Amino acid sequence: MEQWITDDYYGSEYNFLKEIRDTFDLPKSVRFHDATLRDGEQTPGVVFTKEKKVEIAKLLDELGVDRIEAGMPTVSDEDFEAIKEIVALKLKAEIMLFSRAMEVDIDKAVEAKVDGLILEVPSGYPRVVNQFPQWSFDDVIKNSVKAVKYAKSKGLYITFFPYDTTRAKPDFLEALYTAVVKEAKADAVAVIDTIGCALPQSIYYMVKKVRSWVNVPVEIHTHNDFGMGIATTLAAVQAGAQVVHGCVTGLGERTGNSALEQIAMGLRCLMGMDINLDLTKLYPVCKRVSELSNVPIPINAPVTGDVAFAREIGLGAKLFKTSPTTIFPVNPAMLGRTPRIVLGKKSGKDSIKIKLDEYNLSYDDALVAKLVNEVKLAGIRKGTYLTDEEFLKIYHG
Repeated sequence: MEQWITDDYYGSEYNFLKEIRDTFDLPKSVRFHDATLRDGEQTPGVVFTKEKKVEIAKLLDELGVDRIEAGMPTVSDEDFEAIKEIVALKLKAEIMLFSRAMEVDIDKAVEAKVDGLILEVPSGYPRVVNQFPQWSFDDVIKNSVKAVKYAKSKGLYITFFPYDTTRAKPDFLEALYTAVVKEAKADAVAVIDTIGCALPQSIYYMVKKVRSWVNVPVEIHTHNDFGMGIATTLAAVQAGAQVVHGCVTGLGERTGNSALEQIAMGLRCLMGMDINLDLTKLYPVCKRVSELSNVPIPINAPVTGDVAFAREIGLGAKLFKTSPTTIFPVNPAMLGRTPRIVLGKKSGKDSIKIKLDEYNLSYDDALVAKLVNEVKLAGIRKGTYLTDEEFLKIYHG
């Protein structure tokens, strides 16, 4: 089989053309950094109690994420206690905190015994000028170097996180990244599209530039304000980013962070990369996080939507078992899911027959024609597709 064709997915040959792949500078592997417990909780209206945070951390660890961003310790005493309890679980995943460039935050991280910090400073021009008018751009660099040095002196792994990177001035960015790596010895740096305003090509360019300035791993953290969070994350990996940040189900401020499950499937199925997540656990983890956050998953959401692997029209449905990737981009079994026919206004004879066969029900052509008509009318009255129970009620009359 070709690289774009496996038992699990049938992608596009064009993704693997030499002219395309020659523009990539892929890392040998990609690590997953999950920010659901911090950035995900910043979704307006979402509250994760200590018990919920511990449960989600366990789920993420079972999924196979490499790093869990357990929270921001200065938000509340309960958050700090949750972080300490997660650390005490001794999970396989590394536990990191989100920290301001302040000693009080860094000292909290030391007290919690986490592995490292995502250490934030503003870098976007409007952030520095309007949100932090007391700081000059030189102050941002000086404060960043001071904070990273202090955190490193405490033995912490530091990912330097200059948020709103995509709205920062290029000369300032180069000076900032260079200073925190060369003077303060940051372990890694991130490119952050805080308000999701960059094109994939722009992120590709920026990651390449940052890698030319510093000799440490580059991480990518994007938001979805213009619906391009996944595209920009994949573009960053194509440019050599080694760590991808995401939130389960795309939780996050405003329109959300890049969805971890969609990043994973994009890397595996569109780019052909091996990843260390248990893909059969993506769906149940997303469903549980949706329940705990009280944020429903849209029915047509990629990977996890209720109808992502459902069809109301019968055309091609006979291939569900013999060739599912003819109908879907991935085999639903890859995610532990099952393709299904739902019945409604758009259903035809093939759909009805498939559903009848599912339940080992007898039929002839006349009955099928009658059921098609009744199902269509019922779907129109209901305004959506029927449940199987509703269809069986029609069948049994």
